[in-house]
Amino acid sequence: MIIGTAGHIDHGKTALVKALTGVDTDRLPEEKRRGITIDLGFAPLALEGLGTVGLIDVPGHEDFVRSMLVGASGIDVGLLVIAADEGVMPQTREHMLILSLLEIPGLVVALTKSDAVEEDWLALVRSDVEAVLAESRWPQASIVSCSAVTSAGIDELRAALIRALSMAVPKPPDDLFRLPVDRVFSVRGTGTVVTGTVWSGAVAREADVRLLPSGRHARLKKIEQHGAAVSVASTGVRAALALAGVEVSEVSRGSVVVTDHSWRATSLLEAFVTVESTAAGPLKPRTRVRLHSGATEVGARVAFLETAPADDNHLRLARIATDDPIPVRGGDRFVLRLPAPIGTIGGGIVLDPYARRRSVSPPNGERTALTVEASQRLDWILESEGVRGVAVAEIAVRSGMTPDDVNATIAGATGRVGANNLFSSGAVESTMAQIRMIIAEYEIRSPLSRGVPAQTLRGGLRVNEELADISIREMEANGEVETDGPLIRRKGWVPNPSESDLRATDAVVHDICASGREPPSVAELMARHGNAVPSLLSFLERDGRIVKVEADRFYETNVLTEMVSSLRQELVPGTVYVPAQLRDVLGLSRKYLIPFLEFCDRKGITERRGEGRVLRTSSSVVLDTPQPQS
Repeated sequence: MIIGTAGHIDHGKTALVKALTGVDTDRLPEEKRRGITIDLGFAPLALEGLGTVGLIDVPGHEDFVRSMLVGASGIDVGLLVIAADEGVMPQTREHMLILSLLEIPGLVVALTKSDAVEEDWLALVRSDVEAVLAESRWPQASIVSCSAVTSAGIDELRAALIRALSMAVPKPPDDLFRLPVDRVFSVRGTGTVVTGTVWSGAVAREADVRLLPSGRHARLKKIEQHGAAVSVASTGVRAALALAGVEVSEVSRGSVVVTDHSWRATSLLEAFVTVESTAAGPLKPRTRVRLHSGATEVGARVAFLETAPADDNHLRLARIATDDPIPVRGGDRFVLRLPAPIGTIGGGIVLDPYARRRSVSPPNGERTALTVEASQRLDWILESEGVRGVAVAEIAVRSGMTPDDVNATIAGATGRVGANNLFSSGAVESTMAQIRMIIAEYEIRSPLSRGVPAQTLRGGLRVNEELADISIREMEANGEVETDGPLIRRKGWVPNPSESDLRATDAVVHDICASGREPPSVAELMARHGNAVPSLLSFLERDGRIVKVEADRFYETNVLTEMVSSLRQELVPGTVYVPAQLRDVLGLSRKYLIPFLEFCDRKGITERRGEGRVLRTSSSVVLDTPQPQS
């Protein structure tokens, strides 16, 4: 677990950390010279019953709030330091706002320098602090008077920290590994080392890791916690990772170390955003802001997707475009600051890190559930994506679910899953409605057909192939549709020719029969009877009255049977006959002979050998002409 300090400059944060841990966290020469904390400091803190926890010391000066934000992200308890001789100051309030926007669960207030003031003054300051806390998310936070000089109250402060940490909700150990990098340096004999707080999951020594947003791969050759080598770094601890194959120049503060392949950096995300009522004016669509997430700071623009509510602190749906790609996850909290005039104006929670330019509807009902329940975020993302669906491999990152929760969700009733994607029930229902409409329209336009060609149906749907498969399977299971080879049709659909269709089919059959062994081509029939000929021919073929011998030519069934009988009567089994001999047997020109022979080869009546054909003698070989079908 991690504790992070907060508070106004020169209120004694670093001295208090030293009194608690014995470690001076001001390590930079500039910090020693100026007497202020400029960058993050880290120290191990031993607490009875909890073991060793990490303590992060942050700067209090306005110029270094960005460093404070890095330290505050991912902590379990905030240690708000307020000097008893000064009380609540501007940076105290901004640090409290930042902790609130990041929704840090626990808070303990240390009234430092209590030895330097009278009891009456200390009571007055305590009263002011209580009033501030009463309007915050931590109205019951412990307030401990203490002194880093005399050590008075230090034991009481330890006890308050233990109580606050004991109430922290443990993070799931089986989550995706993620460590935002807050320091990068090189150690002789070790190489590049990065440090940070493990936000989720665990990683073992020798694991293959990736650095985002660059995507660079590295091998994790060593892990340390509080100066001691360990084999695994788990969620909620400070860790130093030695990376093989990466130069110091290739990593910076704001990078994120991950292991799962589904992580990627994004430049467009959707989120709930709240703007503080104390901010200078409304946040306009083109206003440039600085977005702080974990150890990452990036320029961004916020576009609200709904009108401003009466309550300025209300959660508003927004789409955020960042200047550079950043690695974020569903459920992540972030802070928004103005670059000029400098100040924290609000923050929010990520709903969908992999957003795209699309039309989305603001969520209905209770919005708080979306901020705390990953399953609720997944439902919203699924509805927003519609027929596109969500890649199963991305669900854990997009929603903030653990991998186990993702598997349970897929196995449950939420949505429909394909080979690679998950779809909402609404997307399936919408697709099934399209299928019904396409089949109905096709049935009206093509009454002689036996169904809709699957390719035609899928082309009309214009949805993901997986979604089409899921919808068709579901309609089959419900008894709505049935498949017949390459055709899909309404259950019980039979061809329904009109009187004019029947007259037209009789005319086509007459022309084919009248031509005997040399029937007209499809093109010739179309020239005589119009564009409906292909449909008429398909209907007649299914009815068993004609047989397709080649792509452009059909034979009347009885005529074709006679031609095959002629072959069997005239040919001697085992003897090879060249086309000229077969032409004499059948009385056909080469134009009709070769396609007919190729048809006989396909049906197993003859077998091609060299330049000629041999009659096959198998008794099972028959002319496989279609039988009449309903």
